[in-house]
Amino acid sequence: MVSYDYDLFVIGGGSGGVRAGRLAGAMGKRVGLAEEYRMGGTCVIRGCVPKKLFVYASQFSEHFEDAAGYGWSVGETSFDWQTLIANKDREIDRLEGLYRKGLDNSKVEIFDSRAVLVDEHTIEIVSSRKRVTAEQILIATGARPNPHAALPGHELCINSNEAFHLAELPKSIVIAGGGYIAVEFANIFHGLGVETTLVYRGLEILQRFDGDLRRLLHEAMEAKGIRVLCSEVFERVSQRTDGRLDVMLSGGEILLVDQAMLALGRIPNTEGLGLEKAGVETDILGAVHVDEFSRTNVPHIWAVGDVTNRVQLTPVAIHEAMCFLQTAFKNNPTKPDHQLIATAVFSQPEIGTIGLSEEEAAEKYPEVEIYRAHFRPMKNTLSGRQEKMLTKLVVDGQTRRVLGAHILGPDAGEMAQLLGIALKAGATKDDFDRTMAVHPTAAEELVTMYQPTYRIVNGERV
Repeated sequence: MVSYDYDLFVIGGGSGGVRAGRLAGAMGKRVGLAEEYRMGGTCVIRGCVPKKLFVYASQFSEHFEDAAGYGWSVGETSFDWQTLIANKDREIDRLEGLYRKGLDNSKVEIFDSRAVLVDEHTIEIVSSRKRVTAEQILIATGARPNPHAALPGHELCINSNEAFHLAELPKSIVIAGGGYIAVEFANIFHGLGVETTLVYRGLEILQRFDGDLRRLLHEAMEAKGIRVLCSEVFERVSQRTDGRLDVMLSGGEILLVDQAMLALGRIPNTEGLGLEKAGVETDILGAVHVDEFSRTNVPHIWAVGDVTNRVQLTPVAIHEAMCFLQTAFKNNPTKPDHQLIATAVFSQPEIGTIGLSEEEAAEKYPEVEIYRAHFRPMKNTLSGRQEKMLTKLVVDGQTRRVLGAHILGPDAGEMAQLLGIALKAGATKDDFDRTMAVHPTAAEELVTMYQPTYRIVNGERV
């Protein structure tokens, strides 16, 4: 019988890799884990967590404005970018320490180094050139921002990683992209007082989201003062002698800004990983090919998270890691469930969504009912803020099952998490109707929309 140094070796210390390594170690397995940057991966170090902290910071400008309507007199306010960065870094350091502590408690051997595959059972620790062997290998190296190398002047632009470490807050910024990251950072920078422009090649921001969410968020962002340019792309970026940037757009306009940011998708981190030496197959984008159990074409090599380019969300990577443990070590083959994933966009106003959009449902079901409420939330009444909220249910007209739920407004992400339970359980519109409302809340609209706003029959609205 072949003897290996480890039962499991994990390459990548992000959310998926750490969860798999920690729990495998707690099972008594001999586990090694290599991470070349910092423990916690994209989410903790340069993604979800610092981004949400920045979102909170950017919301205070509106909170101060709204306070007057409720009788508060707020004096002169000011914002200090360096204070936010320092406090954010301190929190990230704390969280990274917790990740390391969890691995240590499970007796996982940590290698603070890049690691590459030498063959299908051998890993080289790059910093020391040490080679170790493992019976099972898990690739959890995540993804990185697309540098858009074909763009002249792309090296002058920042990406989402660098946005968390800017030496100073720019006075103006233009952001390329229309997905989660671009939209969230556009709202963050605007809330912090930066003149902000968003440039997106598509007809409307947030492709694949429900059409109402896309349109109403676009309108709300422009009402705040964010300039949103659709059907446009960056053509060239050049730098002036004073350090400012000229960004030429495809329509011919040239924007003069302090910073230009590229948020044009993410690329799986497989380059130089040695996958070809182990015989592991990847697709044209470099994503690791896996089956429905997260197993690669090499039976004892697995991959989870963004490196597989399935669903690029932190909770999905963690879920895939848990399923991997069941399959590889508990003799309980378990497929990750990628259906009905609730998600949030921390824009301002916020989006929370789960299930099919109206457009998707209309293509798949012969009869669809749309329940829709567009209203001014109570919080905005005394403040005088005109911003409205949307609650929307997409229902199968034949079975009455709720196919999708979409919210735009305060705490939409929190609502989406709870709606996720109901939709996962297969709740029908009748179940929603039987549920007593919590009053006064915005969420009560979800259980008090008794009549459909309109129906869609065979793809046509009636």
